Amino acid sequence: MDMAAKFQDQTVFHMTGKRAGDGLAALEPGYRPALLAAYRDLARLRYDYPVVLLARDAGGDYVKSLSAVIGELIAEVAPRGIEGERLRKQLLRLERELRMLLARGTAGTLGELWPLAAERAAECAAKPDDEIREVLLRTAGSLQTDGELIDCDAALAARFLTRAWQNVHAERAAQFRTLIDGLVRRLSDILRAAYAHSQAGQRPEALKSGFGTLHDDVFDYAAMSRLVARNAPEDELPPRRRRRIDWALAVLRGQPFYADPRGTGTDAVYEFVFNDCAVAIAAHRERLPRLVEVVKAIAVAELEARGGYVEADHDAFFERYDENALTADDLAQFPDYLVCIPPERNDAPENAGLMHMLSAGMPVKVLVQHTDLLEEAAIGQGHFAFGVRSARLATTAMGLGSMFVLQTAVSNLYALRGRVRDGIGCRGPALFSVYTGAPADSELPPYLLAAAAMKSRAFPAFTYDANAGANWATRFSLENNRNPEGDWPAEDFEYADENLQRVRERVQFTYADFVLCDRRHAHHFAVVPRDRWTMAMLPAADWLALAERDAAERIPYVVAVDAADRLHRVIVDVRLMQAMRRCLLLWHRLQEHGGINNSHAQQALVRERAAWAAQRELEQGVLQSPATAAQSAAAPADITPATVAPVPAETAADKPPSDEAWIETLRCSSCNECQNINDRLFGYNDNKQAYIKDLAAGTYREMVEAAEACQVAVIHPGKPWNPKELGLEDLLERAQPFH
Repeated sequence: MDMAAKFQDQTVFHMTGKRAGDGLAALEPGYRPALLAAYRDLARLRYDYPVVLLARDAGGDYVKSLSAVIGELIAEVAPRGIEGERLRKQLLRLERELRMLLARGTAGTLGELWPLAAERAAECAAKPDDEIREVLLRTAGSLQTDGELIDCDAALAARFLTRAWQNVHAERAAQFRTLIDGLVRRLSDILRAAYAHSQAGQRPEALKSGFGTLHDDVFDYAAMSRLVARNAPEDELPPRRRRRIDWALAVLRGQPFYADPRGTGTDAVYEFVFNDCAVAIAAHRERLPRLVEVVKAIAVAELEARGGYVEADHDAFFERYDENALTADDLAQFPDYLVCIPPERNDAPENAGLMHMLSAGMPVKVLVQHTDLLEEAAIGQGHFAFGVRSARLATTAMGLGSMFVLQTAVSNLYALRGRVRDGIGCRGPALFSVYTGAPADSELPPYLLAAAAMKSRAFPAFTYDANAGANWATRFSLENNRNPEGDWPAEDFEYADENLQRVRERVQFTYADFVLCDRRHAHHFAVVPRDRWTMAMLPAADWLALAERDAAERIPYVVAVDAADRLHRVIVDVRLMQAMRRCLLLWHRLQEHGGINNSHAQQALVRERAAWAAQRELEQGVLQSPATAAQSAAAPADITPATVAPVPAETAADKPPSDEAWIETLRCSSCNECQNINDRLFGYNDNKQAYIKDLAAGTYREMVEAAEACQVAVIHPGKPWNPKELGLEDLLERAQPFH
């Protein structure tokens, strides 16, 4: 078969997704990206999981990886030399057995599973060894760590966030109890002192209780009472002050927000962990009057304790004290609500108020879990939405203002444990958007699939902390993404060729590699036998970087291995390559937020370089005449972004001369994202391409959100048309990349 024939069937598949003839094979179960070939058996590897959710709070520590626990134990109990090395190997074997127990579904704490793992480690030795069993059981006594041992699975995110919330809650509870107990003690002292100076406090039985029984035969308490009680008032405290103090004491002692460790509270303690937004919102509304009452009681108690309550000034203020008087400092003393939405309930009616709850500033931390990043788009089969709802959730939340947003895959939760606790402990609302790596049709374990999603840019990790600073540089972080400055992460891949010679290649891990892990989308791939590889085939990442004319002559592929670890080239159809391009576009936007390849910075750099070059020419006397010199000296100020990056003629002609919003209609890909946001603001022409139908029918926020969701970046928000719209300062900042 000649080269043209080989190339033709590959081109047909790439353009249509249909295999013709016997030259291309279907993607069978067992295939995986080549860079994942080394991770068939996770139980043999030492990595961040499983983790121990610590049973006791130790400052900000609430979780520790099993590898770290075993490493610390080895450092403590394994001596140097041969015996130490032997014990080290035994403990590492036990660590592997613990991983295998969890993989088989065994649940428990580290202390509970340790004897089971020790038993299995002893049986798996070269021969069953009772000595090994005894040594491993004895080392358990040196463990300084215990708690629930959990693997990276679909349930991890909720348990991880809940433990972080408990850690922060324990810290706040300790601070709150210190405040409340101190105020109760000081108010009680005031009442005791007043009683001691009152007529009731001067009675014989009261005097006797103050002295105890040691001096009963010396003192005549009745005579003493007649002497000291002559001028004692009936009650030293004015009635109104006594009522205030009694009320404040009753409220503080009966507050239901934190449990009293001594068990003296009069009311049941509120629950703050929920699994749907509606119940959390209802609970917050119902409890708000009680919270206001406790804050009011604290303020009254502090004034009374230092003798600073002035009825003429404070009575009127506290009579009108309600939820509008609460400050951020007041709310920070109380527990935040934690809502862990089950993945299957993300779109349920009870969670429809999620964004409203966050935008209203309710003290809530919300975990939203995503199980599928490869759902089909609404426009038809074969069109990827690639988790657009998931991605939009976190990026939209960033635009709501003063809140904390964290997006990550579950495989990265432990690495971001500090960030997780920061978000749980921050003032105001926080959103945690986590991909669990557990779709129904994947052959990979959740940890590996989640790591692949993050590595392929399908679900990159980022954090946004509105309280960290006044600009994006301090608020936004792309930490923990591999090669964040590049389009795709790249790693060295070694394999043996047909001559059993070692070959090393630099392989990039792309969005197409991630899709290859999902059996539902096997029809987007075709396996090419080695004898049909051609020079026209090009790695998918390199193909994507080609000009359109050059790309038409090449066939994109990814490198994969089958169940027997044989290497294959797998070509990719055009639908998936289009989705890969859109994925890269969204990644570029996140890079700009993180200050990587920022277009504004690059344009400013070009202007500065031009100005520097012109100034240098002046200094070197290159200019021919004073008139020319004056013209050159003025040139840098005239350099504009258009000079740096010329606008295509047809685009420039379409752009309105004012700051009005506009759409590059001819470039619209008909993804329908803008109409999903507001179909009265956006319309489709006869070619199913978007245009602005009626600005008055929408808001500037919807225009900016549509620009952020647009898969080909053709929506340009312009300037706001309603100066009274809320949040314009933040919206203008979000709109900058689309001008």
